[in-house]
Amino acid sequence: MAKTAAAALAPAASYSELDLSGDFALSSPVRKLRAKTITLPGDVHTALLAAGDIPDPYFGENEQAVMWVHDTPWNMERRFTAGRADIDGYLTLTLDNVDCIATVFLNGEEVARTQNQFIRYDIDVTSKVKVGTNTLRLEFAVTKDVAKARYDAHPFPIPYTLNYLSNGLPGVHLNFVRKTACHAGWDWGIRLMPTGVYGRIALRKSRLARQESVQVSQAHGRSSVELSIRTIVHAFAEGSVELMHEIAGQKIADKVVVRPGENVFTHNLTVKNPRLWWPNGQGEQPLYELWTTLDGERTTRRVGLRKLEWIVEPDAIDHNFKVRVNGRDITAMGANWIPADAIPSRITPDVVRDLLESAQAVNMNMLRVWGGGQYEPDYFYELCDELGIMVWQDFMFSCMSYPADREFLADVRVEITQQVRRLSHHACLALWCGDNEVIGSLGWYPETRANSKRFIANYDRLNSMLGNIVEDEDPDRRFWPSSPSLGYMDFEDGWHKDTRGDMHYWSVWHEAKDFSAYREVQPRFASEFGFQSFTSMNVIETFANPEDLNPSSPVMESHQRNAGGNARIVETMLRYFRFPSSFENMVFLSQIQQGLAIKTAIEFWRSTKPRCMGTLYWQINDTYPVHSWASLDYGGQWKLLHYMAKRFFRPINVVAVPEEDGQSIVLRGINDTAAKAEISLEVQAVDVGGKARVVFTGRSQTSPDAAVDLAHIALEDLRPGEFLFFSWRDKAGRLIGENDYFPKAYKAYEMQPARIVSRWESADGKPVLVLKSDKPAVFVTATTDVPGHFSDNAVTLLPGRETRLTFTPRRGAKVTQKALASSLKVRHLRETY
Repeated sequence: MAKTAAAALAPAASYSELDLSGDFALSSPVRKLRAKTITLPGDVHTALLAAGDIPDPYFGENEQAVMWVHDTPWNMERRFTAGRADIDGYLTLTLDNVDCIATVFLNGEEVARTQNQFIRYDIDVTSKVKVGTNTLRLEFAVTKDVAKARYDAHPFPIPYTLNYLSNGLPGVHLNFVRKTACHAGWDWGIRLMPTGVYGRIALRKSRLARQESVQVSQAHGRSSVELSIRTIVHAFAEGSVELMHEIAGQKIADKVVVRPGENVFTHNLTVKNPRLWWPNGQGEQPLYELWTTLDGERTTRRVGLRKLEWIVEPDAIDHNFKVRVNGRDITAMGANWIPADAIPSRITPDVVRDLLESAQAVNMNMLRVWGGGQYEPDYFYELCDELGIMVWQDFMFSCMSYPADREFLADVRVEITQQVRRLSHHACLALWCGDNEVIGSLGWYPETRANSKRFIANYDRLNSMLGNIVEDEDPDRRFWPSSPSLGYMDFEDGWHKDTRGDMHYWSVWHEAKDFSAYREVQPRFASEFGFQSFTSMNVIETFANPEDLNPSSPVMESHQRNAGGNARIVETMLRYFRFPSSFENMVFLSQIQQGLAIKTAIEFWRSTKPRCMGTLYWQINDTYPVHSWASLDYGGQWKLLHYMAKRFFRPINVVAVPEEDGQSIVLRGINDTAAKAEISLEVQAVDVGGKARVVFTGRSQTSPDAAVDLAHIALEDLRPGEFLFFSWRDKAGRLIGENDYFPKAYKAYEMQPARIVSRWESADGKPVLVLKSDKPAVFVTATTDVPGHFSDNAVTLLPGRETRLTFTPRRGAKVTQKALASSLKVRHLRETY
């Protein structure tokens, strides 16, 4: 159907595109280097690694050894051949995601200057390309030098983020340059400050006009959806063009008149009996293909039909804060997303798909694209559409103030307008947020504290512009000023007020409070909170030698970007666990501890439903191998927190919460499905030696609208050495889930040495690991060298029962039971003593 529609428009050869990606010559005006080649899209670090000119920056302390790369200006040049057919029309040189300050030359003539990584530059080069050989050259300045010069020229000082001072490195004024902020390092990130081009590089020929953007808004009726398709066209001259849209068997073809510059056209069509798009776990994710053709220039977008609202309304507490999809209030469950790698060339669709599928697999339905990173490539949002993962989209401002002069605001206006137009058709896009923690940062620095009124006014000039652009370009979506924020024009502290807005709660990690402190706040929406662990042992071995395997070694500390982070991990460990017997056990125990911290927070906050309608922990992924808050290791391997997330994000869940009197435990049922659910609950008190007794059984209906109390267990009824183990089943008797609760710190229990036996079976073509123990064993974890993940891990085994873990290999990985069995390791808490 699409091919027929494109052919019907018929202006033969009216549009063509010459792909200019590929190999460029790489050189520097200040360094003598052997002939180098850089592949674009790509970055300088990747080219130098391939040539053997720099060591692996991720290994050991090599970060310092590659600092010269971002202190160096770079030139990239290639020749290309154009035929008469390539240049017979209006020509646009499109450069997308240019990082960052570059002068662009075509056949020796300067045609553009770039200064914003987040802008797509469409450069009119009509009559500048010749038949035969042409030369394209990009000359990159040193970004930090440009940023410093702009800082020096600004009428008042604006400090950069304290995160740039990790591991004693000097700061960079990246608030004066529009570049991925964490390229200069963060409290989980390496400083590489890459240079390159990461997006489209193309010479586009148009007969009269080119497509700029296509946006789709939706009006939902009882059995139909009316689509309003807004097409922005850039015309080089006055005339008429053929514009056509086709979706779901509906077609609109129109001959429209254009005038030089931007032209906006709106067309409406109706989809009857639509298949609705739902977030992960709530329904299916059908996507309709929208084909747009302008004089032969054809683009495709996948559109999910859904009504999405962000609800902020007064209630009995203060104001609620939640997402509503197709008329249903949805509890947002997920994490924060940072760039997939510190070296941009390594961010590929396969890498991103693997990470996003890992999010979907553990019941996540939302990710927050954090404001110190980047607007992700189109395929990121397309995958989120496909997987049912809603996106909270920050604009790229984080943890520091920014200029608000006319030139800076004009540049940002282009950036935000382009990004909103590019992304607004996606079903997954749930919220536009102005920034990450910029409101809060007004109180962090001597300069901002000394003149708070100036910096509030400065902030409002930028933030109000962002909100106005969203209102103009995507009026159907809510703009939220900052994260955390209490709401429109409210500059109060969003870290500690839990009655409205979104909340960042960091007291447990940064202030070393007990995990129970998570129960001292009841946020309406927790958009950031986290606890660190060491990265996994096999990942540590990729950057450390055997002599470095100590939490306070220079290498281990260089791979910890948060001041005192390794010490805090170990210090907290002593609060809950017995000191581990080896470094490897310390790494394992740190991941148990991390999972326990976030489990404590999310189980309690979900138990307050409908008060809390969102929990997004910090963070799902890492940019390089580092000790951090991530639940996935660098490379995508699941840490124990990620396995635990699958359980604490279960749609129908039962959790144990200490009651305020300190005398009993309440078990609460949580139902985030669309219908009432009848569950049967059994609660056992289990002795560390293996004796178990049932202390509660019962059936209950759980509504989707609120958490309900299912049982109360008095602590005085538990004997010394007993913990709670409980399971719940559906109406048909099928097991839904299991959970446990230890009233005391784990170090207080005399866990017994357990003999765990394992065997491999096969079910539905997948390998299944069957585990059985002769004594209670907690946090039982299976690992294998075969890339992939088990269906569960860090589980509790009780004597006399078998636990089955299905293994799913990573996409494309070959797996045999022999390979799985030969590298299988099974460990548990008692083995760390």
